[in-house]
Amino acid sequence: MGAGHSHSHSHGPAPREVTGTAAAAYRGRLRTALGITLLVLATEIVGSVVTGSLALLADAGHMATDAAGIVMSLVAVHFANRPPSERRTFGLARAEILSAVLNAALLFGVGAYIFYEAVHRLISPADVAGGTTIVFGLIGLAANTVSLTLLMRGQGESLTVRGAFLEVMADALGSLAVVVAALVILTTGWRQADPTASLLIGLMIVPRTWKLLREAVDVLLEAAPRDVDMAEVRAHILALPEVEGLHDLHVWTITSGMPVLSAHVVVSQDALNSVGHEKLLHDLQGCLGDHFDVAHCTFQLEPRGHAEHEAKLCH
Repeated sequence: MGAGHSHSHSHGPAPREVTGTAAAAYRGRLRTALGITLLVLATEIVGSVVTGSLALLADAGHMATDAAGIVMSLVAVHFANRPPSERRTFGLARAEILSAVLNAALLFGVGAYIFYEAVHRLISPADVAGGTTIVFGLIGLAANTVSLTLLMRGQGESLTVRGAFLEVMADALGSLAVVVAALVILTTGWRQADPTASLLIGLMIVPRTWKLLREAVDVLLEAAPRDVDMAEVRAHILALPEVEGLHDLHVWTITSGMPVLSAHVVVSQDALNSVGHEKLLHDLQGCLGDHFDVAHCTFQLEPRGHAEHEAKLCH
């Protein structure tokens, strides 16, 4: 910053350290969910071989991607909670968001595979042992319900945990579809019920995965958080009596649960002299802190005409 610039910066009250990302608090639950997922994966592979059920195999394939996704989430949480460095001043907090993108890619891949196999089985139905399939499906449903309970709270706070939660939810619905398909086969003999259930599993995967991917990409593109109304933020700042103008207002998200804000606030020279920088900064922090959940705020206080001065320097 060149001499002669009157720049004042302040962090909002009690900012969240980048080494304490939202997903970190759920690391133990993610590990437990991983253990359950691996157990059900092995069980459903055995069940598919024994019963000949494509729906069980589809659910097992989805379980495999879930396990990979949760492993990626755990690795991402580990890196995201490493301390900042001179080169990476926010640390590796974005690793969690990259993990969410990779999870979405895996989910789309397994969805495509399920659709392909299901169409093939609809054309050429295979024999399925309905009774045994029900047993394996119920085991998967019970295990997935436990994992959902473990991740329920965290999915509202972290995209990484939400990715794992959505994968487990799709698994639970898939296990339910397996059970229903097996019941249909037992009661009616309609063998196409098994690939039909597989198609339903694929359809359940796609919309949730798209939403996860869209939210993760928004973070990578530094879009304003969905729960922050930029017009309202601007109005609150401009409502302060000492503030004459506002420009270069930006709100974005470093990682889940870590929104940040920066703004250039124009104040009169009289206000700067009489009220002082510190009081003005406290007023700005209080204004945003009372109405918005922003973990890290940076303000530049500048007198009237300073923006034009900066514009000339830039050219």
